[in-house]
Amino acid sequence: MQNTADRVDNAQKAGVMIPAFNVPYLPMVEPVIRAVVDQDSCALIETARLEWIKFEARSPAAVMEEFTKWNEPDYVRIHLDHVPVIDEDNQRVDYLSIIKEAIELGYQSVMVDGSRLGLEENIAATRQVVALAHEAGILCEAELGTMLGHEAGPPPPYEELFESGLGFTGVEEAERFVRETGCDWLSVAIGNIHGAVSGVLKDKKKVEARLNLDRLERLRQATGIPLVLHGGSGVKREYLLAAIKRGIAKVNIGAEIRQAYESALRESGGSVAAAQDAVYARTCWLIRDYFGLAGTRRLVVG
Repeated sequence: MQNTADRVDNAQKAGVMIPAFNVPYLPMVEPVIRAVVDQDSCALIETARLEWIKFEARSPAAVMEEFTKWNEPDYVRIHLDHVPVIDEDNQRVDYLSIIKEAIELGYQSVMVDGSRLGLEENIAATRQVVALAHEAGILCEAELGTMLGHEAGPPPPYEELFESGLGFTGVEEAERFVRETGCDWLSVAIGNIHGAVSGVLKDKKKVEARLNLDRLERLRQATGIPLVLHGGSGVKREYLLAAIKRGIAKVNIGAEIRQAYESALRESGGSVAAAQDAVYARTCWLIRDYFGLAGTRRLVVG
């Protein structure tokens, strides 16, 4: 069976990318997969630790069980998203046990997030997880740079953040990080931000983010591996399409489909079916109209 690495490599060669859809509520899994199939594209279904801590994904095992029910291997793969070493509440996390569990459950790629650590500690933690993943024959994603959005409290004004380059991934650090860890994919901070997951901003429309494309080009040249854009919801489309040409091979989408689910659930008086319909419609729109990926499965699967 074709592995996830081949799909990402094929997507890059074809000038497209692989969208990765986060599922903080288990009923979202089926409509997302159905949308990917109906749009004849490829995608990753993913879950991050905060989605079973702060939302209702329950656990890596619960997401895997739901994914297995609806899995369409020609179209989708399952990925373990953000497992932080230090989480958004500044608490230490037993990240190795979570990642070991996911590997045993059959996750096809994993991510360790040491971005709240200093460079040396991030390298050391990532190297551990890369060894575990590669021993199991799967890929490891890592993160370098600081993406705001998940923390409690309001973030700095976006324009201030962008102009200052606060938290942006450093080019020289990225070159060293990839060389010393052996990670397969690198999540970078170049103006992208996460959608808020708590407080009054949780349901608000995300800032329409820009991307520092010059820095992205330099990161691609320095690292030589596929790069990942987290916080893909809300990025201006022209920046997103330009970023794909400059090394972004995977784009994470969370807020767009989470808010569609939550809004429909509220407006329908708690109808899960209505919420699933909203997720399906929004995912189809993202694949077809926003990313322009309808009909690209043949380019990715080969």
